[in-house]
Amino acid sequence: MIVALFGVLFSGLIGIILGMIAGYVGGWADSVIMRIVDTWMAIPGIFFMLLLVAVLRRAGITGLAPIIISIAFNMWVPYARMVRGETLSLKQRDFISLAKVTGDSSSRIMFKHIFPNVLNTIVVMATTQLGGAIMAEAGMSFLGVGVQPPNTAWGLMIAESNKYITAGVWWIPTFAGVLITITILGSNLFGDWLRDTLDPRTRQSMK
Repeated sequence: MIVALFGVLFSGLIGIILGMIAGYVGGWADSVIMRIVDTWMAIPGIFFMLLLVAVLRRAGITGLAPIIISIAFNMWVPYARMVRGETLSLKQRDFISLAKVTGDSSSRIMFKHIFPNVLNTIVVMATTQLGGAIMAEAGMSFLGVGVQPPNTAWGLMIAESNKYITAGVWWIPTFAGVLITITILGSNLFGDWLRDTLDPRTRQSMK
């Protein structure tokens, strides 16, 4: 959970900043960032994370940091695409034009006026992304490149208990897998509830 939470947090920070720059500044900045996004989407996620973790550990970075960094750099693209789209819509609004007239800088407009208006959508996306981060961490731990002993993780528990299944000790990998499933399902359901609660368009359609 620690790895997933911090991975989602840092991926959100990267995606939000790049998305607002692409949407608000436009021009060459938008083109460069969107080409990076397109390239990033073409890279297989699990392969990229495994490679990045190996490189970071070879560079002397140990503990949970390599896994968190790999998740963050693998999951920032959806935030950037979503925030860019929201920013393109918001920068046409009258309150943004008024902020420009009063002399607000671009950075102030982005973080004071645009960011609060996309925060609800970001929170919803983060809760749904949490399930994917948990699955990614569990997969890497199962493959032996994720969380390392003496730390513990559900994926690591499944990997280490495989050799005991033939001896009848089936409950360790079973319960670890069930907990992974419940946690991911819970995060997705929580994300759906937040979307229904925070999105005014969804509330109106439900009425």
